This record gives sequence, C-alpha cells and structure tokens, in this order.
Amino acid sequence: MSINVAIQGVQGSFHHKVAQTYFDESVHVQECSSFPDLVEALISNTATDAVMAIENSIAGAILPNYALLDEHNLHIAGEFYLDVQHNLMALPAQSIADIREVWSHPMALLQCRSFFKAYPHIKLVEDTDTAGVARQIQEEGLKGIGAIASETAAQIYELDILAPKIQTIKDNATRFFILGNKRKDLTGQVDKASVRFTTDHKRGSLATILNVMSDCKLNLTKIQSMPIIETPWKYAFFVDVTFDVYKDYEKAKKVLDIMATDFKVLGEYKNQKV
Repeated sequence: MSINVAIQGVQGSFHHKVAQTYFDESVHVQECSSFPDLVEALISNTATDAVMAIENSIAGAILPNYALLDEHNLHIAGEFYLDVQHNLMALPAQSIADIREVWSHPMALLQCRSFFKAYPHIKLVEDTDTAGVARQIQEEGLKGIGAIASETAAQIYELDILAPKIQTIKDNATRFFILGNKRKDLTGQVDKASVRFTTDHKRGSLATILNVMSDCKLNLTKIQSMPIIETPWKYAFFVDVTFDVYKDYEKAKKVLDIMATDFKVLGEYKNQKV
C-alpha cells in the first residue's frame, strides 16, 4: 500500500517539510485546512499517516492537538524535531519598503514581532497557514503583501526572500508527532513512549505515579496536563518517557495500569531528540 501523508496546510509548509524528511522527498501529501480535518483524513483511511505539530520550543504545547489525540485514540508512530526558520517573502522586484501588509499564521507573527518594530508602516495580518499565504500571493499576484514562511515555500511559489531568519529567538524548533493507522514493528528501536492517565484526587497521587516511573528507570521528558471537560477541575496527564531497557518500561506499564486511572499508551517509538 502506498503512503499518503495528511499534513496541516499546503505544500511548502513546515508540515510538508517534515513529511518529506521523515518519509521521502517524493512522498504524496494530502493537504488539510485544519488539524481536525487532518485527523478525519487519518481515521477515514483517506490517509495512511499524518504529521501533527505538538509543541514549539518558544510557544509551548499545542493543547488542542493533545485533545485530538485523546478524543480519537490516535496512534503515535514516531516524532520529528524541525528547526523552524521564518523568512519574509514577496513577489519579485519589491523591497521591504514596498510591503504594506504581512500575512501569516498567528504563531509565526508572534515569533517574528520584534523584527517588524523597525518597520512600523507594515501591518501584521493573521492567516491560517504560512505556506498558504505564499501560494495566495503568487496565484493572485498580490503586490505590496508579504508572507512569513519557509524557504521551501519561497522556492515552490517563486517568491523572493526579502529577509531571512527573522524570528526573534534563533533557536526555534517544533516537535511533530507522526501518526499512523497501523502499528509498525520497531523491535529493538523503541526507547520512548507517550502515555496518558488520570489520578485520584488525593494528596500525593501524581507524585506516587511519577515515583513509579523513576523506580522503573524511566526518564520523564514531558508532562502536560489537560482539563477533562466532562469533569470540572479534574485533569488528565500526558507524559513522555525515555528508557534504555524496554523491559523496564514494560514493568512500569504493568504497575501504572493498576495504579493510575484510564491509563493508555498513545505510542511507543524511537527517540529523535539527540
């Protein structure tokens, strides 16, 4: 069966770049306008796999995506860390002085806001997708409008980069989950897992769970709480752990399945963080 990867956004987006790098440069991608649409493509089997951003080193976790993972019982097959570089681009034969507005995703605008303090004549306009704006500028021949997007988007949509790497914090990385309909055989490679659970509303209940992980030689790399909508003031915890020995993790799973409430494994995969 051929691979068809659902991405949020269009070709030239950061999701597209991850799909090309993780799978193959020539991988077929299915463009989705939103993350719920991406999930729908996966669960309806119109896509075999999907790429979903889950957290950014500057902006933090993308909480709605954690909710989608939980609600639809999505399977995490892998992860990928992408160095995100934002570039200001526009149609050829223009300078920054010619640009009246810059359109991009709210997160990209936020990460580049300091750059535009030197250009008070430019209005920043929120849009749904970085590469989508680049494509719109090309298709509609929009002069005086700039986009913040990837270098790949500039190449695909034949735009000139007016200023490269304009993000305020230069070390800017986004973590992506690779989601799949089928569990892949990663025997001997698995050294990281994502799990989800709730705890009793008692003093020390979360600490007890974390102590079990420590006793089983698991290294906690991420913990994220999410409110349970149906139960006000109660939270689910999403936890990422790494381990050197798979048997240690198996032991922890058995104990946590007994001690925690609604414990489930979201995915077991290869740690990509060096």
